[in-house]
Amino acid sequence: MSTTHKASEAIVKQGILPLYFNADETVTIEILRAIYRAGIKAVEYTNRGEAALSNFAKMVEVRNAEMPDLLLGIGTIKNLNQAKDFEKIGADFFISPGFVPEVAAYLIGKGLFYSPGCMTPTEIIAAENAGVTFIKLFPGNMLGPDFLSGIKSLFPKLLFMPTGGVDTSKENIEGWYKAGVSAVGMGSKLISNSLMTAKDYATIELETKKVLEVIQLIK
Repeated sequence: MSTTHKASEAIVKQGILPLYFNADETVTIEILRAIYRAGIKAVEYTNRGEAALSNFAKMVEVRNAEMPDLLLGIGTIKNLNQAKDFEKIGADFFISPGFVPEVAAYLIGKGLFYSPGCMTPTEIIAAENAGVTFIKLFPGNMLGPDFLSGIKSLFPKLLFMPTGGVDTSKENIEGWYKAGVSAVGMGSKLISNSLMTAKDYATIELETKKVLEVIQLIK
């Protein structure tokens, strides 16, 4: 199975893609363990700080030792060099805040999963024509479920995942699923800065479990 299919399947099955970044390596790893205990099998680490590359390398090492069935994705990929850097250290899938044609050509050419952030039908068409099958609607809270409802029939072969401002409430998640998403991306509303600062891994685990349960009920 290609990593594109494998990553896509894992994200759709759990219905949520948790995403986070923390500059501290230990905190990064403990969050990874907490969400894995909650049942997460695919996670996005965001490339948002100088420590991202070394932290991600450590995540790969810990995953290989403790969580062999977990897929590790890297987010906030804005150019080809970043994609290659994280590919070298073992990223399973790649996500961008916008559509980057050279990143798409490189990753899709190697059978690797790439999901770009798109905000307009023009961007979605460009991504689809480049071979992308999984679209990140970004920022989700600006677009809203009505946007997806309005365009979904134009793109019958694409999978959609809103990210940005998606919250943990049943109403919010259900609204997106009714509009036709395949998953929701969830960052600070799930793994908040206050929980990370407090190193409250038990609550992160519990909240993640709750969201997984809500999604299974909705699906």
